[in-house]
Amino acid sequence: MATFELYRRSTIGMCLTETLDDMVQNGTLTPELAFQVLVQFDKSMTEALETKVKSKVTIKGHLHTYRFCDNVWTFILQNATFKNEDTQENVGRVKIVACDSKLLTQ
Repeated sequence: MATFELYRRSTIGMCLTETLDDMVQNGTLTPELAFQVLVQFDKSMTEALETKVKSKVTIKGHLHTYRFCDNVWTFILQNATFKNEDTQENVGRVKIVACDSKLLTQ
């Protein structure tokens, strides 16, 4: 199974995609190489989150919508509260996308 494209909609992912698009348009990169860079980006982000992040967060809120499609869970929470050991943050609306990282290595 191909890697999930979860991190491409983050700020860094969108900037990388934009830069790669410019490089393909300028002829600096082939579209195939640009795609491979994006796939590696997704794998690197997944690996970094699995190995580097040690903090745990508790999330509470009103579950507005949830769905499970193609082994990916999507949750939309309203009036969510994020808590870790030190801080608490309230968010009006948040979308959480989750998948099984083991599927990335298959």
